Amino acid sequence: MTEQKRRGPVMIDLDDTPKAEAEVRPDTAPPVPDMVAPKGQAMQIAATLAARRPSRLARWFWGLLMTVLGTVVSVAAWNFVTGLIAQTPWLGWAVTALLVLFALVCLAIVVKEVAAFSRLARMDRMHHLADEARVEKDLSKARDFVTRLETLYRARSDLSWHRDRFAERREEQFDADSLMALAEAELIAPLDAAALKEVEAAARQVATVTALVPLAFADVIAAMTSNIRMIRRVAEVYGGRSGTLGSLRLTRAVMTHLVATGAVAVGDDMIGSVLGGNVLARLSRRFGEGVVNGALTARVGVAAMEVCRPMPFGEGRRPKVTRVLQSALTGLFGEGKEA
Repeated sequence: MTEQKRRGPVMIDLDDTPKAEAEVRPDTAPPVPDMVAPKGQAMQIAATLAARRPSRLARWFWGLLMTVLGTVVSVAAWNFVTGLIAQTPWLGWAVTALLVLFALVCLAIVVKEVAAFSRLARMDRMHHLADEARVEKDLSKARDFVTRLETLYRARSDLSWHRDRFAERREEQFDADSLMALAEAELIAPLDAAALKEVEAAARQVATVTALVPLAFADVIAAMTSNIRMIRRVAEVYGGRSGTLGSLRLTRAVMTHLVATGAVAVGDDMIGSVLGGNVLARLSRRFGEGVVNGALTARVGVAAMEVCRPMPFGEGRRPKVTRVLQSALTGLFGEGKEA
């Protein structure tokens, strides 16, 4: 009898629930945690990949691999051509002519790449000369720089009017600062405007792809290709037109600078200024990521302008990233504060 009582059903009194749990209502429930702020993940990945330098072992591997492949292809082509000449002379000589033409095209590409690296080196030398002239306030170095600058842009028809204005006022400057400021205002400012157009177009493209294309890694690929193309076009605007290898070198130089200085990290001030007046960016994470990736692309573009310019930015002439982004995204994701 005792065992049956022990095995019987057990009744639980619901009135024993704690008072605090019984009174939980929607108005007293804890708030839902806020959405994680967009970080511009696509641009950060693209910048890290572009700035990464291959290891010494990887460079040796690829160098030896290309050498071996070049040797094998050359020997195979030689044996093929000599055998074809022995069997069918006219066809063998025709194939030989095609291979010679192909070799000439390859040689032209090599010459073009060497010339591109030469132009980039020339821009670097002019940049250092302008920096020295400003720091040392040396009038002779400033005159040497502006002479090289006029020579660099002598064939640019779009700068003919600006060159004439600069030539008229050049002799009126008697110190290095005023001469450098005049050269920047007359010869470099029109190129800055053209370069900013390229930066705005790249920022708009990256932001649009990030916001509207939901495919995995599509935003990373779009950010990588858009930034490489933007850096190349910015270099072309300033006269440092680069080839394929030169563009990769410029891209790595710009991205390395940004990664080293932490400029690809999104700060709270940037988030507030960029996303503050954009309703869609606050409602949709994809749109928020698009705006932040566009902002980071604009930052890369401004850094590319600093690298590709023949002279450093003067006081107050460096473009503001927020203004560049607002100009690029006006009407795309809604109106910003200034709009």
